[in-house]
Amino acid sequence: MNNIVFVVDDDPAVRDSLALLLEQENLVVETFASAEAFLAARRPVRGNCAIVDIRMPGMDGMALQAELARRGVLLPLIFLTGHGDIPMSVRAIKSGAVDFLTKPITGSALLASVHAARLESQRLYSQAEASQSAAARLASLSEREREVMALAIEGLSNKEIARRLDISHRTVEVHRARIMQKTGAETLFDLARLAETGGLPN
Repeated sequence: MNNIVFVVDDDPAVRDSLALLLEQENLVVETFASAEAFLAARRPVRGNCAIVDIRMPGMDGMALQAELARRGVLLPLIFLTGHGDIPMSVRAIKSGAVDFLTKPITGSALLASVHAARLESQRLYSQAEASQSAAARLASLSEREREVMALAIEGLSNKEIARRLDISHRTVEVHRARIMQKTGAETLFDLARLAETGGLPN
């Protein structure tokens, strides 16, 4: 099920009040009393986000954020805290949190953050899909084609590439044509962008 807002907080009153507020906005909500329970549940998908209490017994919010990152889970987090902790909020935001809100919070502030987090989830998944697609296209290239592509992106002419790789000018032309065909790139700019998106090392 898409577009779920997860609420992870050890205080049942907070979980209930947040769930009520979000459900009134026709959002699907799942609540968890601990970070451990949330991690044991299921993997988030596109459109999901989580509202997480920063201070909880056992695994706290920051540790949960780190564990999600370690697992490669694309889940935007909104942190809640009962104490205004500036250094902690800075660390959380730098680590990718969408927002850091201090209790008690207004409904409008929370809903604005949830909206931003859901948009961020869509962006993260679209970015990941683009990266995977680009990487798959780049994987179809031979080692020599990768070498030619890297030099072409650097701005070298076919003659310069031929000299650098000690191959003929005609062979470079053939390689470049195959590279464009395999990757679907129409211009050198497209090729450079594809290499960057696909994580091709420089």
